[in-house]
Amino acid sequence: MAINFYYTPRSPPCRTVLLLARALDVQLNLKKISVTEKEHLTPEFIKINPQHCIPTIVDNGFALWESRAILSYLVTTYGKDDKLYPKDAKKRAIVDQRLYFDIGTLFPRIRQCFLALRSGGKPDADNIAKINEALELLDKFLDGQQWVAGSDITIADYAIAVTLSVTSVVNIDISKYTNITKWFERVQKTIEGFSELQEEGNAELLKMIPSHAPDHK
Repeated sequence: MAINFYYTPRSPPCRTVLLLARALDVQLNLKKISVTEKEHLTPEFIKINPQHCIPTIVDNGFALWESRAILSYLVTTYGKDDKLYPKDAKKRAIVDQRLYFDIGTLFPRIRQCFLALRSGGKPDADNIAKINEALELLDKFLDGQQWVAGSDITIADYAIAVTLSVTSVVNIDISKYTNITKWFERVQKTIEGFSELQEEGNAELLKMIPSHAPDHK
């Protein structure tokens, strides 16, 4: 039975779940939600998810939201092995740390930049500095290793890579970060459908910005 997946294509967290489901060969019953039309606030959806956020899945009656929780659930339930989310406590802890870095540091800083541009303004210098600080940390995480949590690709790579793709929308230059640049190229070659999905989703985000975002050097 397919998993019901409530999502919007422009959402980076939703895109992450789509990519992982494809990698795991998990069938999703796609249910597009228009936040603009406030479909996430309908009584029907709130009954499923009182927090009324997307992405949300319903797997045989089990409802779950927050994309990174969904990633770990899908791998634990449907993964053929544990490489994407290791069972070893220390290896898993590193993956979790990277996921928390994404949700607590990298993603909100890039999102703040996007929201400033969407409102017709521009991000302040402090926001740009904090984004670059986060990118410097990510670059250090990748020093001497192929993937963000070690020698194997994990769900942390999926989450962080999709977040990082939004830098193209807000014109944050990542080319000066050598480790990130090489890793991001590796991601695009390894994760099936990555580039196409990001191009489509980010094009929708770009439409929300009144004018093209300026370069932030």
